[in-house]
Amino acid sequence: MRGLVKRYEAGGETIVAVDGVTLTIGPGELVALYGPSGSGKTTLLLMAAGLLAPDEGDVLFDGVSISRHSARESVLYRRREVGFVFQAFHLTPGASALDNAALKLLADGHSLRDAHRAAEPWLRRVGLGHRLQHTPEQLSMGERQRVAIARALVNEPKLLLADEPTGSLDSVRSKETLKLLRELCHERGMPGLLVTHDPQASELSDRVFTLRDGHLSEGLDVQLAAAFAS
Repeated sequence: MRGLVKRYEAGGETIVAVDGVTLTIGPGELVALYGPSGSGKTTLLLMAAGLLAPDEGDVLFDGVSISRHSARESVLYRRREVGFVFQAFHLTPGASALDNAALKLLADGHSLRDAHRAAEPWLRRVGLGHRLQHTPEQLSMGERQRVAIARALVNEPKLLLADEPTGSLDSVRSKETLKLLRELCHERGMPGLLVTHDPQASELSDRVFTLRDGHLSEGLDVQLAAAFAS
């Protein structure tokens, strides 16, 4: 990410959500991004995913500017290269956990059988091997979160982007999930950017940054560190 700037108009004034952010994440590196609500964290993540265009600056993946992608190239980038864990889950109601986890592969033209075969090991790895046929309505919030994580990983992405992936998990499951994400990044040489409020993420990530008022700084700032300590 090079010199990213994103502005919004609200109530007759201009809000700079992201203000000149530059950040490089290397192969196999998991980076945790902290910041108060409204600091621009999710905006930054959406720009990295190609879901939101910056007003200034650029995002490069494997040396290629994603802002130069055609509409189809942008879809394929998100479907094949990126594993995105959304804070709001976005699971399909009435569909099984297995179907939900397989969704990206189905959208990419894989057969139902092959997509299920790829999705099942990921659901087992996040502890849902016994809930494969349960729908979102039959799952707890934490279980829905884990289905969303499995769905993000099912295509074996080259880049992991996660928006509060432990937000609905208890402390034990949170630590397990963070360890899993770290292991996957390290094993696969996959860069990962994790937006979080989870204090455990600072211990399990390779680097930590704070985004406050659109500005990025390395490390956990004093106010957030004090909040965690309390």
